[in-house]
Amino acid sequence: MPNKILFLLLFWYSSTFAQNAQFVNVFIGTDGTGHTFPGPSMPFGMVQPGPDTRDYGWNHTSGYQYQDTLVLGFSQTRLNGTGINEMGDVLLLPINPKKEKLKNAYYKESEIGKVGYYALTKKDDVKVELTCSERVAFHQYTFPENEAQVMVDLQHGLRFAFDESHHKGLVIESEVKIENNHTISGYCSTQNWVNRKYFFSISFDQSFVKSTLLKRKNNEKAPRYILDFLLSNNKKLNVKIALSSVSVEGAKLNMTAEIPSWDFEKVARQNLNTWERYLNRITIEAPQKQKEIFYTSLYHLFLQPSNIADVDGKYRGVDDKINTAPNKEYYSTLSIWDIYRGAFPLLQIIAPEKIDGIIQSMLIHHKAKGFLPIWTAWGQDNYCMIGNHAIPMILSAYQNGFHGFDANEAFQAMVKTSTKSHINSNWELYTQYRYYPFDKIDNEAVSRTLESGYDDWCVAEMARKLGKQDIANTFSKRADFYQIIYDTFSTFFRGKDTKGNWRTPFDPLMATSPLNNPGDYTEANAWQYFWTPAQYDISGLTELLGGKDTFTKKLNAFFTIEALNPNKFLGQEAMIGQYAHGNEPNHHIIYLYAYSNEPKKGQTYIHKVIHDFHNNTPNGMIGNEDCGQMSAWYILSTLGFYPINPANGEFVLGSPQVRKASIHLPNGKTFDVEAQNYSEENSYNETRILNGKKISNPFVTYKEIINGGLLTFEMTNQ
Repeated sequence: MPNKILFLLLFWYSSTFAQNAQFVNVFIGTDGTGHTFPGPSMPFGMVQPGPDTRDYGWNHTSGYQYQDTLVLGFSQTRLNGTGINEMGDVLLLPINPKKEKLKNAYYKESEIGKVGYYALTKKDDVKVELTCSERVAFHQYTFPENEAQVMVDLQHGLRFAFDESHHKGLVIESEVKIENNHTISGYCSTQNWVNRKYFFSISFDQSFVKSTLLKRKNNEKAPRYILDFLLSNNKKLNVKIALSSVSVEGAKLNMTAEIPSWDFEKVARQNLNTWERYLNRITIEAPQKQKEIFYTSLYHLFLQPSNIADVDGKYRGVDDKINTAPNKEYYSTLSIWDIYRGAFPLLQIIAPEKIDGIIQSMLIHHKAKGFLPIWTAWGQDNYCMIGNHAIPMILSAYQNGFHGFDANEAFQAMVKTSTKSHINSNWELYTQYRYYPFDKIDNEAVSRTLESGYDDWCVAEMARKLGKQDIANTFSKRADFYQIIYDTFSTFFRGKDTKGNWRTPFDPLMATSPLNNPGDYTEANAWQYFWTPAQYDISGLTELLGGKDTFTKKLNAFFTIEALNPNKFLGQEAMIGQYAHGNEPNHHIIYLYAYSNEPKKGQTYIHKVIHDFHNNTPNGMIGNEDCGQMSAWYILSTLGFYPINPANGEFVLGSPQVRKASIHLPNGKTFDVEAQNYSEENSYNETRILNGKKISNPFVTYKEIINGGLLTFEMTNQ
């Protein structure tokens, strides 16, 4: 039996013993800066139907904020916890024609969200219920009377900025057809964070008796309709909306294959059952509140990347060409700058059947585009953020034994991406100066240099593994370039121009961001980016500082020096000193204490972050979820380990936040974590035991975890 089928069957079997979906609170992160959404989805699914309460602005990147009480309608796609808006395709709004003035208001207390199901009742007395399969959204509307209307808005979309005159970020081209009084289908091309095409088929279980085309606003390119219905006596109207990146025929095939009937409850139940199999991959012994935060984090982790291939495997690539994906898997919504750090290493443990497909998708992208993807949505690259961190993802997978892709092809893609200039990467400049000079790169020069160093280290490691020592030597030298921009006087990495002069004035507490106040750092300051080389060269960074004592003092200062008025739009959120838990470049820094003179101080801060910055409330996530990375940090830290270097197969030990946890692995194996004498007071540990043997290293490896066993922490209050 193929390994993937065996893996899924084992988890199907295990789902009969636990129902962890009951602990998922889909509203965590929907109030404030988490930017999550409460509507249903499937693990790694293409569609995410849900309420759109506003269609623009940073606070509404998922289309929703918990405090809102008006709804524009219910669109079928969105991103999870990002900082920029995208998707929001095919908006539907059911309307009671006798209370048209109340069409956008809803009773907040009527709102229900749980795994695979979302519902609310509007103030015009229309009840809306949503569920979905992987590629098809399913809506059920219950009206107070037989007369009913549905608005279908195909111009709608979620965009970052509002421009009434140009409707920036919405549909720029469409072709829509009312096929009959049950079906509307078509195609839209959108221009926003990415330029993309989507195809759809909308099917109603009852006939509409009238369709009215609404007047278009200036520069709109897609239609809006009001559809009138005379419903049967149950006053329910069911709607299925299937999507495809390929064609209308692909959308219809998806609908026929995934939801052939009109049984809403059956689809919701199938959705829930699928989620149970994923959510049961880890079990923890913890109080209700902690379980809610943990399993919601696990839920958020599994929302992406999204498989955007149709059921027959066809997909539209970054080159706008139609191809068939290996194993019918083509993954997008790859927020690579975020997820390479913790989310992708965690997926290798608890969703290993997805890893080869993710890597293959990135290699397909490379083949079409000429360099590895940076940040993809709906198969297209938005080039957001810096570095080329598909590179550590490939090394991480290969290092950990995933060989379902061509290693030599992957290596060539890593080298080409690191040597042929492209968006955000000017290799001629980088090679000439051995850093990015700030008078040639107008912003993020220091951050780009530091992050490129990590990618270079990864290329060197991959070269060594494949026996290509000359290339390994070249990239190892490049990985040391970070030392050139180290200022021994200030003890920070600083902007340097083409003549070797430091940027002045210099304030290590001043955060910069390309979207707000361009400078040398990416949504961070000099304190926060100082620790970037530690991802791969802790010893080198320690030596730069003058030894372990100074390294420890620098860490202590980092967690205690306060900044005035930290700005969340510059990544300064969920602060402990200069540690900003709300932004990803900080996520590994607490674990650096494991290599200091005061390792237990890191355990103190882990405990503080877990308890101060995560809650089981709508505002219980401080900082963007960022496609699962924030949740991955919480999950891994709760288990007691986290990867400082996401590509070397090591998970640095911290301090578990539960008495016991079990990771259910393929082939029936289990990796158990046990915190002996754990309590709120006993949150420290010094002795760690793996399978009966005391651990001398401050880490466990991926291979040790995946082979199963027992990791014991002896907890104390000292």
